[in-house]
Amino acid sequence: MKATAAVGLLTDIWASIKIALLPTLKELIARPSLFFKPSEISRIFMAKVWAGGFGDGVDEGGRSTKEHLITPNAFGAVLDLGAGHGHTVRYLDHTKVTRYIALEPNTNMHSFIRKAASEAGYHESDGSFVLLSCGAEETTKILTALDSVQVDTVVSILTLCSVPDPEKTIRNLVRDVLKPGGLFLFYEHVLSHRRDVAWWQRFWTPIWVHAFDGCRLDRPTDIYCADLKVEEENGGGLRSPWREQELWNKVDEPEEHLFWHQVGKFVKN
Repeated sequence: MKATAAVGLLTDIWASIKIALLPTLKELIARPSLFFKPSEISRIFMAKVWAGGFGDGVDEGGRSTKEHLITPNAFGAVLDLGAGHGHTVRYLDHTKVTRYIALEPNTNMHSFIRKAASEAGYHESDGSFVLLSCGAEETTKILTALDSVQVDTVVSILTLCSVPDPEKTIRNLVRDVLKPGGLFLFYEHVLSHRRDVAWWQRFWTPIWVHAFDGCRLDRPTDIYCADLKVEEENGGGLRSPWREQELWNKVDEPEEHLFWHQVGKFVKN
């Protein structure tokens, strides 16, 4: 792996520091109790980074992929994991998507999600938009908020890199929250299949994870989804929940990339 690719994310780290360090420090000074809450500091920093241009830049970098993944496929009630600034809602076809459910535990981003949803024609006042502050792993809270009604589509855009216990989280979401015949769509950066790239991903992760709200570079999320097994309803053991599954690379992305992406479309039995 070329040295420039191996250390390329230092540019992102430096840009993030320039954007978010001072605003984060100002918020800490205004709210001194935050000094004892490192996870909240990370969320504030991440929110400042995203608002400082990273969010729109990352969205633009994946626009073509999401236009092909989300727009023609998402339908019915859509659960958007880790909604961020609500970029996903811009890719929804309003003629097919009846409800947009944004899941975002970082409440510093909620105002952006509300604005994006409103601009796309989804509103809390008529129930077509729901904003939840729990994590993707909290499936009981998700179902409670939705009156135990399962969703038609689950969308994960650069989110499963940061959820705790991703294999369990994916299994519970698919088993409990997604309807039979529903779609699980994802666009995620994952652990590279190349050993040299994977080595550098594992090297940088302990630093990256603390600065960027739990984001990990070393998760094989594509494998977690493809190899997923859930319990048989009759207690007959484990089986794949998928009737159909497709995985593909992000078009024209070099393999020497620390943020190597995979795209997935899975249909539940």
